[in-house]
Amino acid sequence: MKQQLEIKNLSVKVEETEILKDLNLTLPRGEVHAIMGPNGTGKSTLAKALAAHPDYEITSGEVLLDGENVLEMEVDERARAGLFMAFQYPSEIPGVSIANFLRAATQARLAEDEELEATQFYKRLYEKMDMLQIDRKFTSRAINEGFSGGEKKRNEILQMAMLEPKYAIMDETDSGLDIDALRIVSEGVNKLRGPERGILLITHYQRILEYIVPDHVHVMWNGRIVKSRGKELALELEKRGYDWIKEEFAEPAAKA
Repeated sequence: MKQQLEIKNLSVKVEETEILKDLNLTLPRGEVHAIMGPNGTGKSTLAKALAAHPDYEITSGEVLLDGENVLEMEVDERARAGLFMAFQYPSEIPGVSIANFLRAATQARLAEDEELEATQFYKRLYEKMDMLQIDRKFTSRAINEGFSGGEKKRNEILQMAMLEPKYAIMDETDSGLDIDALRIVSEGVNKLRGPERGILLITHYQRILEYIVPDHVHVMWNGRIVKSRGKELALELEKRGYDWIKEEFAEPAAKA
C-alpha cells in the first residue's frame, strides 16, 4: 500500500457555485508540497473540504489516505486516521486551556479501554514545547484567547507536534505573521518534517517557502491544479505574478 494522500477528481461546490473542478493531487509521506494561486481560485476550499466543513459540498471524487477514502469518515475519524488541519484563522475557545485541550485530543486517539497517563503526557508536552521554543506557561492560557497572530500559529504547530499526524494541511499559515513570527513558525514546521509525515502548505506568497523549502510546488487556477514543478516555480511566480497563469489557462470564451 502506498503511503500517500491522494486527491482524485475532487469537485466541490459552495451553495450553487462550483469551486473545485476535478482536482487531482498526490502528497506522499515524507514530502512537503506547496499550493499557490491567486485569491478565489479554490485553495482554502480544498482545505475546508478535506476538514469536512459543512458548507462545502463534495459532488464527486475521492480522497484516499493510505488507500482509505476519508470522505466516508466523520471529522473525528479523519483526525484519528492521521489527517490534521492548521487553520488560517484559528478559533478562540474561552475557558479551555491549551494543556487540557491537548490532553483531551490525545486521549481521543487512544483505544476506548486505554487511559492517558498524566505524567507521561506532560513530559511529552514539555519536550515538544522545548523543541518548538515555546514557554511552558503557554499551556495554562485559554486557546487563542487574546493571542497575537504568531501565537495562534505557534499553537497550531504545537498541536501538530503532539498529535503527530500522517498528513498535515496548513491553510495560509503565513497569514498575519510578521517576519519574526514567520521565521519562528517555519522553524517549528521544519522540525516536524520527516519520513512519516506529508505536509501540504497553502499560501499566496513565496516568502514562507524561503524558510520551508518545498519538494514540489503546485499552482491552482480556476479550481484545478494547472502546473506543478520544483521549488523554482515559486520563485518564478514571485517574479512574474499570476497573470501569465491566468492567460495560459483561461477558458476559450475568456480568451476570445
